[in-house]
This record gives sequence, structure tokens and C-alpha cells, in this order.
Amino acid sequence: MWLKPEEVLLKNALKLWVQERSNQYFVLQRRRGYGEEGGGGLAGLLVGTLDAVLDSTSKVAPFRILHQTPDSQVYWSIACGSSREEITEHWDWLEHNVMKTLSVFDSNEDITSFVQGKIRGLIAEEGKGSFVKEEDPEKFREGLMKFEKCFGLPEQEKLVTYYSCSYWKGRVPCQGWLYLSTNFLSFYSFLLGAEIKLIISWDEISKLEKTSNVILTESIHVCSRGEDHYFSMFLHISETFLLMEQLANYAVRRLFDKETFENDPVLHDPLQITKRGLESRAHSEQFSAFFRLPKEETLKEVHECFLWVPFSHYNTHGKMCISENYICFASQDGSLCSVIIPLREVTGVDKADPANRGVSISTKGKTAFRFTEVRDFEQLVAKLRMKCNATSSPQHIINTEVAASSASDIPKDFDAGPSKMSQRDNSKTVSTEALMTVYHPQDAENLDSKMLKEKMKEQSWNILFVERGHGVSMFRTKKTRDLVVRGIPEALRGELWLLFSGAVNDMASNPGYYTELVEKSLGTCTLATDEIERDLRRSLPEHPAFQSDTGISALRRVLTAYAYRNPQIGYCQAMNILTSVLLLYAKEEEAFWLLVAVCERMLPDYFNRRIIGALVDQAVFEELIRVHLPQLTDHMTDMTFFSSVSLSWFLTLFISVLPIESAVNVVDCFFYDGIKAILQLGLAVLEYNMEKLLTCKDDAEAVTVLNRFFDSVTNKDSPLPPAVQQGSNLSDTTSDHPKVDITDLIRESNERYGDIRYEDVESMRCRNRLYVIQTLEATTKQNVLRVVSQDVKFNPNDLEELYELFKKEHFLSCYWNVNSPVLQHHDASLPYLEQYRIDCQQFRVLCHLLSPWSHCANRDSLALWTFRLMDESSDCLINFKQFACILDTMYNGSFTDKLKLLFKLHIPPAFTEVESLSPSKGGDLSKEELIHFSQLSVSSVGDSLESDSLKSSPEKVGKGKVDIQAYLKQWQDELLKKEENIKDLPRMNQSQFIQFSKTLYNLFHGDPEEELLYRAIAVVTSLLLKMEEVGRRLQSPTSPVKSPVAIVEVPAESPRKGQEESSSEQAEDSRAQSLRGNHEWSFAFEQILASLLNEPAFVRFFEKPHDIKVKIESAKNLQLKARISV
Repeated sequence: MWLKPEEVLLKNALKLWVQERSNQYFVLQRRRGYGEEGGGGLAGLLVGTLDAVLDSTSKVAPFRILHQTPDSQVYWSIACGSSREEITEHWDWLEHNVMKTLSVFDSNEDITSFVQGKIRGLIAEEGKGSFVKEEDPEKFREGLMKFEKCFGLPEQEKLVTYYSCSYWKGRVPCQGWLYLSTNFLSFYSFLLGAEIKLIISWDEISKLEKTSNVILTESIHVCSRGEDHYFSMFLHISETFLLMEQLANYAVRRLFDKETFENDPVLHDPLQITKRGLESRAHSEQFSAFFRLPKEETLKEVHECFLWVPFSHYNTHGKMCISENYICFASQDGSLCSVIIPLREVTGVDKADPANRGVSISTKGKTAFRFTEVRDFEQLVAKLRMKCNATSSPQHIINTEVAASSASDIPKDFDAGPSKMSQRDNSKTVSTEALMTVYHPQDAENLDSKMLKEKMKEQSWNILFVERGHGVSMFRTKKTRDLVVRGIPEALRGELWLLFSGAVNDMASNPGYYTELVEKSLGTCTLATDEIERDLRRSLPEHPAFQSDTGISALRRVLTAYAYRNPQIGYCQAMNILTSVLLLYAKEEEAFWLLVAVCERMLPDYFNRRIIGALVDQAVFEELIRVHLPQLTDHMTDMTFFSSVSLSWFLTLFISVLPIESAVNVVDCFFYDGIKAILQLGLAVLEYNMEKLLTCKDDAEAVTVLNRFFDSVTNKDSPLPPAVQQGSNLSDTTSDHPKVDITDLIRESNERYGDIRYEDVESMRCRNRLYVIQTLEATTKQNVLRVVSQDVKFNPNDLEELYELFKKEHFLSCYWNVNSPVLQHHDASLPYLEQYRIDCQQFRVLCHLLSPWSHCANRDSLALWTFRLMDESSDCLINFKQFACILDTMYNGSFTDKLKLLFKLHIPPAFTEVESLSPSKGGDLSKEELIHFSQLSVSSVGDSLESDSLKSSPEKVGKGKVDIQAYLKQWQDELLKKEENIKDLPRMNQSQFIQFSKTLYNLFHGDPEEELLYRAIAVVTSLLLKMEEVGRRLQSPTSPVKSPVAIVEVPAESPRKGQEESSSEQAEDSRAQSLRGNHEWSFAFEQILASLLNEPAFVRFFEKPHDIKVKIESAKNLQLKARISV
């Protein structure tokens, strides 16, 4: 590798380097100890230690080339190499291309300048097509070279960054280098002859956390496959940990969570991932999540500045964050002040108070925001003006100030009552009012005490709007949160939900989208729509709005439109309950965008098939319980109780467990504070019931305690009619539990647990996501092993190791292939056995590593035929059960089972001719040829049966849904399937029998009884041909048949070692020529079996025991290398 020229003092370097070649201008040196017998003694060990610890190319590569200036002690390093071949290639290039040119220069300075310029030009030329996009390319190239040299991973493996650190092996720290690449965490250390090399794939990590103890002040703990690894002594441990978290979650999402990965173009190409890109992505995700902006927003600039707060008359210090379409501000001085300014709302950007570097931003709401102490404020003003001009096109000029709905705004359709509306809602027409305003309009004349309190709440909010602004650009402060905790007034609830959730921005950016979606989705029939129809009348059935077609039709439209918009989620139970509440307080289109905000931003991955997001937040909840309620965790023997009891809390935001009039207050807090509000309330509920829970003897008793508590929660200030309130329907005499007001409960949760920071919650989410995914994968493995263990004779440990190798091979095909067909077929909604499958190429790799017949000369053909035999569905993929059953036959099958397998491999549909290869390749097949032959369809007697089975195989119904009934039927058919009778096997024709004989010859090669086996093949072949000849003569005695026996007879003496292969090939070729003229020769399996049973050598060979443990251990060490060599 060419290096950026650097000065080297040769006098000091001679102790570490040995000169191998030199001329007038260049010197080639070898690292002392490298390539010497015994490692060069103590000097070699010391040099090796320096190479591992220090970060310099000259100390990493064992060879280097220096440019020498005549009559000078100063040399320049210009190239290095990890092998003698590489450095020799560089040396030869210098001699042929540079040496002749240097003689024309007069001065040493000119020679040195020319050489330096030439080397820099070579480096620039190499870097043109390189994917290295780092801040310090030279240093990164050095690290990349060392990474490739130490670990030997494929060139496609993208190194992201590397760090110096210590790896703790027991109580001893080993100083070395930690390399973070797209698919692996790798560590290398070499200290005084002891080499440590560690490669952990990100998808195997179940725990990744920062820890500290007495010995390790601060370290990173990595748990993989039950083994703990600790890394410490980082220069920037927080930066390192953040990148490790991102790479681990990237791998998890790509390999396990295909739905999320498919929707994320940034993750689609691993070669584009860089350290800078990951850091930028992390900041953008944090920015959009904190301000509830669309996921597409990318953070472009951050400026520290002051914002003038007019109602408090002071400047608050914080950060201005700018993206493509938004200007946001968040204070950092404890005032909890934040502002979101969409560029679509901006009417002007001006310089204000140049002495204080001020920027003034005016909006449509007649509000001016003044930022001061902004660095480069003049350039910022110019940029913002350009952005505002770009967003002021007609399609962006939309008034997003949401006006509060009132009873006087109800259109005439609603004046007639629900009966008229039902006719209208049965069509595609979208409702334009919240259901609460239709069914419970506020009576302005009849003001009881509750209505007066409601009006006072409204007045408090109106005062807030006057002071802090009204609409999307309002100031959000501690006062805003206090009012939310008290409960948002009924009349303002829909508007403020829309603002706080960020759904107002989605709706403003997509005018007419919902109406168009309703028209497209209405009438579609999928599994999702069937589930929606089933659950429609289970959604708040006690509320009058959902006892009529008005509410039911609106609910149907919103859920169906969302299922159409996002088929990956489609419909999930609990979405109906949440949407029902949204429709009560928001217009139909607003409810749709609120549902989008909840499902796609605020509760990510909650409503997919495996509800991963909810499980992750439950794990976060358990972690918070351990921290804040240790008494409860000490008492509970099993923490899974909290997961089972709290799942509905998270999925429905407490709507399913609390009375509706109390649950809406929880939803208020959720839209303002996000998941943090739900976690805080969950902790408050457990703490409130702490004493009773500590006395519970089992989980059932604890569930009863919590259910009684939820029944006792009331909302004393709710203005809803008693007929609607669920809590009011319970009389005080039905429960001995004292009434708890929801407002007091929420206020208490904020006071006690308000110090839980949003950043900490996100960090816990990342950390627990790995644990949840690996737990789900462990469940999948247990179910697969339970099913497969019934059909094989492997012991449980060996079967588990085989599963890990099978799954690893599945993942290895995804690491460096962006469009891997295996990754495209991975679907977590499929039955456990079908979730991980491999193609023919992957099977060949595993077959070479694990098969007892892998020494066979035509092993590629055997692997191909075996794969075709297992691929009953003809989709070019096989599952673990098929793979394990074939291996079980090879290792644990009887003589008859193994012979039957070999027989079936040489008849259709498994057998196909592979003689189109070039002779130079021998029996090896290229990847392209293997895939081609695996996809060929061979007509056979069973083709009609196969096509029938394909027609009856489970088909996906609708968008991404699986017909479970078809899978159950297929499972039942498999249970009832009788064992295959050998008499049912078709006969083997001449060409297939010849190939069968060749395979036997190849299998026996190298066996201790090789000569006996070869002789037995000759005897059996002759016997079978004689039997067939006699049978044909008996069938037609009048037609003379030329006996092929004389042609295929093998001499009594077996071939000598030097002539074995040539003799066998001549015998097979002569047999082929004799049989081509007659196409009626064929053999039944019973004939071959009976003939081979007469040869004891055959029986001993196939009944010889093979230890699969040895193969498994070897495969674990060679699997990655085998993949690299493919």
C-alpha cells in the first residue's frame, strides 16, 4: 500500500528493521522477527508487541519501502506491505517506472519532491473509487490495512472506525485495537507472543451497556452467546458506545426486523455507512423525535444562541436546530422552553440588532421570534431567506392554525342527529367533526359545577395562547406542561393533540391525502380488513358514538385507510381502541394523522406482527422498576409478571384499563411527553399499590389488586354525561378501594418520576431492543428444535449447534449482499420453521463443512442433487428441518436408509446432468452454475403430484398475510404421511446408474478398505447387468441381446494406486458406450440393495459410525473462511 511520505530517522529504526534490498534511491526493509524461525527471539516478541499497541503503519506492516536522499540521514516512508509479494510488486513498479526518471534531476531536493508528488498522485488515484470517506483518510487507510491483515474478512466488509482500548481477559487487561465494521465487532492484541483475536457479529450480541466497578472505572460490556466481554480505557467512551449501539441496532434491524429495514433507504447499502454518517444520523433521529417532526427531516445546522421570551422578559439560552423545513429551539438553562417554527409559516427573516448578532423571524400568526448571539448570523439570514422562498410555493401555503371546534360550527347534516349522518357515513364521505361534538354538545346555558371548572380550564388555556402564541409555533414551557397535567379541556383536546404530537405537520404537508386514501382503500378485501370488521363493534361499545353507523363508519374508514397506507403494519389489535378515542375528540382526517404519528413515530414497532416496540418498552419499564421500586423487585420472584400485566397499558395508553373519562387525561400527557408519560404513570400505579402488592402470594392476586385500583380511578372534573362515564357507573359500595382522582395520580407521577430524562429512555430502548430481539430469536430456536428433534437422532446439543450454523449461514449471505434473496424471503410472521431458509449456494458451503461424504470428488454435484431432493416446493430454498433430516440420514441412518438416499440423489427430481463444465474445473461448480442447475425443473413421474402439492401449499392472502388454515392442513397431512415404501421408488436408467457407480467410486477413495470396495463395485455392477440381461431374455426370448457383461467386467485384481482413477473412468466410459444403444436398461432399488448387501465391505463402509461433533467444531472455525473463499 502506498503511503503519504513521512520522514523517518533511519539511525533509530535500524534496531527494529532489517534491510533486504536497496539501490541509489530506495530501500526495502523487513520488520525484525517477521519471517524468522522462532519469531526472532526476544527482539521479535518486543517488536510484535509494539506493532499491536502503537498506531502507525510503519509499526504495523512487516515490510516497508523508504525513499533515501543521497548523503542524508533523513529517509521518507512511501510504501508498506503485509506480505513479501505485495511489497515486491511495489518495488518492481518503482524500478521500472521511477528509477530511470530520477537520473535526469540535478538536485536531491528535486528528486525528493518528484517522488513525493508521484506517491501522492498514486494515493489519490487509488482513492477515487474508494469508499473511505473519513475526516483523516491517511490514518484511516492505515487502520483499514491492519484490519484486513488481522482478520481476513471479505473486501466488502466496511470498516467504520477503530479505537485503542483494553480487552479484559479475566483480571488481566490486554491492550489492543477495537475495530467496528458493518457486521462485526473485532479486537486484536499481540503482547509478548500472546495473540488475542476476537470477532463477534453484531447479530449475536444480546447485551451492550456501559458499566463500572471497582476494577473497571468505566467500560463497555458486550454479551454474545452467553459470553461476557469487557472493553475499557477508551479515550472517548461515550462516542464509542454510541457508534456500537448504532451498528448493533443497524444489524438487528437489517437481519431480524425486515419491515423496518425495507422502509429505511439509508440502511440499505452497508458500503455507504461511515462514522460521520452514523453520528449525523443519530443527531437527526434525536432531533426529529424530540420535536415530533416527520422522520424524513434531517438536522442540517445547530447554533447556540439566546431566544427572547416576551412574556417573561428575558433571554433563554439554548440551541437553534435547523432542518429542511423547520427551525426549532430548545432551551438548556432549565426553563423547559421550546419552539417549533415550520418554514411554511415564516413570512420574513431579518437581521435584528447587529451588535448582538440578532436574527428576527416573523410568522403568519403575527409572532416574531428574536434570536441573539448567533454565530455567522448574516449567512444564516441569507440561508433562511432562500429556504423560505423555496417553501412558499402554492402547494405549501396552507393555514395550519387549527381553530377550536364549537357547537355552533356543526354543519346542517349534524343538526338532524345521528340518524341522518348514518346514511352519509356509509358512503366515502369523510366526517368533518369530532364525534364528541355531535353526541355531547356543550350546553352553554346549563352550567353546573363541572362545566364551570371546564370553562375555567378553557380560560387558562386562552390566557396561555395570548401570552405564548396559538398554533404550531407557540412557546412550550413548564406552564404548558402544568396545564396538560391538569387535563386539556374537551373543546381544545383534538386541536392540542394534533399540535403536541406533530400530526399537524404531516397533515399540512399532505393536503387531500386522506380523502384520496379513503377512496382507494374502501372496498378492498384483505386479512387486515377482515380483522377490522371483526373488531369494529368491540371498540368502546358503551359509548353512544360507536353504537351507531356514524362512529362505526368513521372508525372503519380510518383503520382501513391506515392499513392501505402501511401494509407492513396493516391492522393490529389495540389500534381500534386507540382510534376510537382519537375520533371522539378529533376530526376524522385529524384522527388518521394522529394514528400515523402514534404508530410510526411515537410508538415505533408497537403495532407490527411481533409488537417488538411494546416489548422493548416493557423491558425499559422493568429496568425503571428495579431502579425506583427495589422493594417490589425484591419481593417478586419473576419480573415477567410486570410484562404480562403492563402490555395493555402500553398498547392502549391505559385506555383499556381506565374509565374513558380518566384515560383521555393520560392520552393528553402522552401526546405532550411521549412514552415517558406512560412509564411515569406505570411507576406511580405500582407505588400507590406497593403495600398490597407486597402481601400478594401469587400473580393472580396481584392482578386483582391492580384491577380493583383501576376501577376506583375517577375524574371528578370530567364534564361528560354520567351515561358515558365508565367510572361513575360504579357505586361506592361495590368496592372498598378509596377513589383516586386521575389528575392527582398524574401530578404525583410527574413529581416523583419527572426526573426521568427523554435521552435516558431512548438509551434504554436501544439497549433493551437487542435483548428483546435475542429473546424472540431464542424462542424461535426452541420451537424449531422441539419440532425437529422428533424426527432426528442427534442429541439436543448437537442439534442446537447445527441450528446455529444453519442460521449463521443464512445471515452470512445477507452481510455483503444487499439484495440477498434469503433476506428478501425472511418473514417473522411465517411459522418458525420457515423463518430461516438457505439457498443452494449456502447449502453447498454447509454440506462441505458437515457432510461425512464431503471428501467425495464430485461433492458439488452431490450437494446440488441433495438440495434438489429437499426442495420439494421448488422455490430454491430449504428450511432447517429438511437440512437436519438429510444430515441425520447420513450420520445416523441404517445401511438401507443411506443407500436409499444415494439412490434418490441419482434419479429425478434430484438428479440432473452437470456435464457442461469445463474439464479444467474438475468436479467443482461455480456459484452461477450451481444456482442454474438448482433451478432446473426435471420432468418425472411425480411432477403432477408436486404441482398438486404446490397448489395446495399455503399462499399469502392479502398484503403480507399468511393463510394459517392452509399451514395447519399441511401440518396435518405431514403427520398422516406414511413412511416411504422402497417399492414405490422409480427405476434407475443406464446413465443414472453409471453416475451412481461413479459416486460410489468417489466415496470409497481414501478409505482403508478402498481396494476391497472397488472390487465389490465391479462384482455388483456385473451381477446387476447379468440379472437385467436374464430378465430381458425371459421377457422376449426370441430377440437376441448382446451381453454387455464382457465390456464392463473388471479384472479380478483391483487397480493399483497409480491407476485407480484412470481404470475406473475407462470402465465407466466403456459401459456408457455399450448402453447408449439400448435405452431400456434400468434397475430397481431392491435389486441394487440386494446386490450390495452381499458385499460385507459395502455394509461396513455405510454402517461405519461418524462423529458429527468433530465436524461441528471444525465448521464453527471454518464457516466464515469458507464463505470468504466462495
